[in-house]
Amino acid sequence: MTITQLRVFVQIAETGSFTKAGQALNMTQPAVSHAISALESELGIKLIIRERRNGVRLTDTGGKILVHIREVLKGIEKAEQLAAAERGLEQGTIHIGTFPAASAYFIPKLISVFKKRYPKLELVLHEGTVNEVKEWLRSRVIDVGITLFPTEDMEYLPLKKDKMAVVLRNDHPLCGCESITLKDLDRQPMIICDGGYESPFIDMFKEAGSVLTAAFTVYNVNTSISMIKEGLGIAILSQMSMSGISLPENVVTRELNQAVYRDVLLAVPSIKEASLAAKLFIQIAQELTKNE
Repeated sequence: MTITQLRVFVQIAETGSFTKAGQALNMTQPAVSHAISALESELGIKLIIRERRNGVRLTDTGGKILVHIREVLKGIEKAEQLAAAERGLEQGTIHIGTFPAASAYFIPKLISVFKKRYPKLELVLHEGTVNEVKEWLRSRVIDVGITLFPTEDMEYLPLKKDKMAVVLRNDHPLCGCESITLKDLDRQPMIICDGGYESPFIDMFKEAGSVLTAAFTVYNVNTSISMIKEGLGIAILSQMSMSGISLPENVVTRELNQAVYRDVLLAVPSIKEASLAAKLFIQIAQELTKNE
């Protein structure tokens, strides 16, 4: 197997196209086809199936092998980064995954500092839901993820304690309370943000002897606020997700009587095995958020 063959396979998997893979790697389509044929011949199995109707897809085994090939290529890039660092020239690429609220809150400053300090390192941003970020980490699409709710298969570093607040319309009966209990929210129509945010609230409501009633599930904080403005429900949102958002005149926030936080985390498959570029990114992220 050659490095070119491995890179071609990953590009086809990510673009779903032999033509697009060739364009990304500056190779002709026959050269791309030859690389895949040689790789399949070397392994003795079929990796990719071409279909007229559905285009290109990986075989089941091809999908499993993709994860390991990504690890091989990341290992090669780690070696290249270490060699470059030895010459005093940090270079390479780091793929960062994050969910929208964290993107808006952390990423602009992080990228600005990172690029000033390490101008030859390329940073590629992938934005999705919390669950997508975790899946990208497992499949090695990204090197570092900003996420919520730790799992056992990753290593985590704390970034921020993100305080939660109740958001409601100013004519709601609970608006007169200085602070609100979860018991007050029993069976109230709640607007839930998707992407993993709802899971801790289910347990919190149960512990408080309250029923969480999800009237609507949305994917965007601005959508939540617009629905609250129209009197369609109440939300529990984080300070970070509302950062930089101007609330409508008839929408207000109230504290929960017991402070509730969600932990925003940096996640990597292995801190010890992370590339030099990933470690440099983690270092900057910790520097910039040490007072969060």
